[in-house]
Amino acid sequence: MESQKSNYVTDWLDKRAKLTPERVALVDWNSGQEWNYAEWNARANRTANFLRELSVQKGDRVSVYASNCVEYVDLFFACAKIGAILHNLNWRLTVHELRGIIADAEPKIFVYSPEWQEQVEELRPALKGISHIVSIHPIAYSQDQPLAGRNHCSDKLTERPDLKPDDPWGIYYTGGTTGLPKGAILTHGNMTWNSVNTVMSWGATAEDCAPLQLPFFHIGGPNIFMLPLVHVGGKTILCREFDLEQTFDLVERGGITHFVGVPTMFLMMQQHPRWAKTDFAHLKLVTSGGAPCPLPVMEKFWQKGVDFKMGYGLTEAAGNNFWLPQTAVRRKTGSVGFPIFHIGMKVTKEDGCECAANETGELHIRGPHITPGYWNNPEATAETIKNGWLHTGDLAKTDDEGYFYIIGRSKDMFISGGENVYPAEVENALYAHPAVAEAALIGVAHEKWGEAGKAFVVVEPGHTLTTAELLDFLRQRLAKYKIPRSLIFLDELPKTAIGKIDKKILALKC
Repeated sequence: MESQKSNYVTDWLDKRAKLTPERVALVDWNSGQEWNYAEWNARANRTANFLRELSVQKGDRVSVYASNCVEYVDLFFACAKIGAILHNLNWRLTVHELRGIIADAEPKIFVYSPEWQEQVEELRPALKGISHIVSIHPIAYSQDQPLAGRNHCSDKLTERPDLKPDDPWGIYYTGGTTGLPKGAILTHGNMTWNSVNTVMSWGATAEDCAPLQLPFFHIGGPNIFMLPLVHVGGKTILCREFDLEQTFDLVERGGITHFVGVPTMFLMMQQHPRWAKTDFAHLKLVTSGGAPCPLPVMEKFWQKGVDFKMGYGLTEAAGNNFWLPQTAVRRKTGSVGFPIFHIGMKVTKEDGCECAANETGELHIRGPHITPGYWNNPEATAETIKNGWLHTGDLAKTDDEGYFYIIGRSKDMFISGGENVYPAEVENALYAHPAVAEAALIGVAHEKWGEAGKAFVVVEPGHTLTTAELLDFLRQRLAKYKIPRSLIFLDELPKTAIGKIDKKILALKC
């Protein structure tokens, strides 16, 4: 009996449809349509039955190449209901990269949204071994199976596979420095424990509401707020993407209580004319992830009475990992707080010994939310997960009170003249200049110092700034070895799919 209990996997939407059927669960912000939990569960059941009609079985991969849409989240839950594995495709990747990822996963079904029709045509030779190609929205002259075929399917799901917590729910890709991106497997147990940790530690309730703006193929899409909100019976507002005007509308009249973004998103908001008059004070939680957030960005939220804080997550750790208590938001500037409920953390030196307070090392994480490994990549799995600990590749430290601070990626850190330089620290100093809109620092080879910093800067509209002025500003704030040896002004900085500054592309400019 105990073994059966420990192996139980719930059907999330079915459970909510029984417990709180009439509560509004999902809103499509663009169309204004909304669905309660009973209606959303019925949609997902029809989708699951449709996949079964296409012979999708437990363990089969369902590749999805789509922008954020209601059909995507339906597929997310439909796969969970029948034990299929959602194979998320990043639409920012090239067709060449996608070919390799598709070949690696060997999906049974390929689903796409019409925005990517041109890329799908290029991909077709690589899709010949796939049983069915499904279009989310019918396209003229297309021979593909329309997802609308689910409309004739039953909205009841009568047959469920025997699922265990260790069974995969989805594959989420994370960038690699060489070769193809690595596909982190996230199991039903991983997703559930991330939600449990979030609800218990962040205090989510049935009255809460959050927009889903991050790309759904990133783990932040389903896991930062959507799944925890389903867990407690809250509401998700689905957005196709991050849009500035839409975001201000959501804050002013969307009823949202929670908001997550990456630093670039918050910078764009603060540079927008609506920033000055928008009231954020009614939001319960505004948090930044993806990269260390510059202090000036946080301070502007604090001036509006918002306890803006930094979070920290990575694909392999299912999304959410820390919580900074409200009383420490301003007192512990730059801290991500403490590990949330069912998570263990340590900061280690290269020799494996644990760091003392205020000593920088690599962050290691363990807990039931950690990926079991990478799809078809045992070598990368062995390099990343050792003795149950996820080696994040991120540099961190704790202070004398045990608060954690994320310093940055270990691969971003460089050594100049024997001294460690952490780009996030230099970028914070760059952002402190009122004429700097965006900034990034990378390490490049230097004949004398081994490596030196190269800064890329975007100037605020209406401002002027010279290299000499900015370097003089930095000299007042940073040690000499941290000052960039070169500086380039750009009209804009390249971004990844979730809006983070893409340093790989910047490195190509060197």
